Amino acid sequence: MQFIEKETGGRVVLGAGTLYGAINALVKKKWITPSGSEADGKKKQYVITDDGKQKVGEELKRMGEVLKLASAIVKGERGANE
Repeated sequence: MQFIEKETGGRVVLGAGTLYGAINALVKKKWITPSGSEADGKKKQYVITDDGKQKVGEELKRMGEVLKLASAIVKGERGANE
């Protein structure tokens, strides 16, 4: 939670329930997996799986397409009525 808040300059603040809900969903989808032993009392850590990396790649591509379209609209290269 602190990492996200710091890295986004405070623009994104996650509550514990939101964060843990997201982590549980990602584990269930097998996009991340626990790393190391939870019995040693350290913070829980996760690693991204190959499936997770593929999904991130797909999402980055989708977001890039949205950004490209939005930039074209703002520059007047594309109209909303097209």
